[in-house]
Amino acid sequence: MKELVEVIARALVDHPDQVSVKETEREDAIVVELSVAPTDMGKVIGKSGKIARAIRSVVKAASVQSEKKVIVEIE
Repeated sequence: MKELVEVIARALVDHPDQVSVKETEREDAIVVELSVAPTDMGKVIGKSGKIARAIRSVVKAASVQSEKKVIVEIE
């Protein structure tokens, strides 16, 4: 999931070198933390959070076969 979020984020932002994705596995879920440059935050979140929701939807669809829930956090 980490690679998927990273590819999507790098395609959206102006500063792809500042995209950082960290994946943490918990007992019941996998947490993917995405951080980007402050100037790119709006591009990742989108108007009314539409792009952030779309990223979460794609990750959720990709993780259907996994037995753990995947949570995407944007920092």
